[in-house]
Amino acid sequence: MTSLSVESSSFKIDGGFTIARGSRTHATVVTVTLSRGTHKGIGECVPYARYGETVEGVMADIRAMASDLDAGLTRDQLRQTMAPGAARNALDCALWDLEAKTSGRPVYSLLGQGAPRVLQSAFTISVGTPEKMAADAAAARNRPLLKVKLAGDGDAARIKAVRQAAPKSDLIVDANEGWSADNLHENLQACEAAGVALIEQPLPAGNDAALETIATSVLICADESLHTSKELESLRDRYTAVNIKLDKTGGLTEAQHVLHKARELDYKVMVGCMLGTSLAMAPAFYLAQGADYVDLDGPLLLAEDRTPPIRFDGSAMHPPQTTLWG
Repeated sequence: MTSLSVESSSFKIDGGFTIARGSRTHATVVTVTLSRGTHKGIGECVPYARYGETVEGVMADIRAMASDLDAGLTRDQLRQTMAPGAARNALDCALWDLEAKTSGRPVYSLLGQGAPRVLQSAFTISVGTPEKMAADAAAARNRPLLKVKLAGDGDAARIKAVRQAAPKSDLIVDANEGWSADNLHENLQACEAAGVALIEQPLPAGNDAALETIATSVLICADESLHTSKELESLRDRYTAVNIKLDKTGGLTEAQHVLHKARELDYKVMVGCMLGTSLAMAPAFYLAQGADYVDLDGPLLLAEDRTPPIRFDGSAMHPPQTTLWG
């Protein structure tokens, strides 16, 4: 028998967090615990309003799976019967953790991986005035990879300011669907001039046909346009990279399928995250062993975290302790 419990909790963000769609002071997450005998598996998800998710709705969707879980629902069955998204992610990750604990094998072994390596994660610069973003970038200028949040109009000045403040850092930028066909060319030129390596989701998902006609040396990365492996074929004329997030794929199980198919189709791969705790980053850490870019800095943006937290030395991300997950 497998019993289910689910709860929500809030973690304060250090200094707040701003993207094109708004600002937040706290990260609200949903935590699933699956108990089987003396063993417990745990998973975390971050409901995301952009995808029509609410904390209450996600918790209700999770609770609706209680009888199936008690009857022995597997990860593959979960992937076939539940829609991708935050609710499935929390359940899928809890099932991975439960299997690791009941089998006595770490998740990386269950995945067929060797011992994990330390990763270098991006560090996020929230969107603001060019002056504020330059100050934030200057404070983070010793980090090897900065992820710059953008907002649309005025982004060329923001990109230039960040580059001047952090001349040695590699840069990726995230427009969060905030650009338009009218400012696409100007912003692309600013990215090229600043030596930006990758641009996430410059145009709104479903309204990004203009990307088929651009010529740029910068990787164009699908984020909101990509959820599961089913979309990969249709995105090839518009994107050269994909951002895999477990809250979009609906867990580590589907995320592995996305990663493998993306490699077959010659995409560059980023493994990213919503703004969650070390518990949400832990399963993504193992997926990111096969990524070109890693953006798992959620815990670095929080004023408080899980215990034990994932260890960061600057931007160097160490494997999670098995007492946290996996």
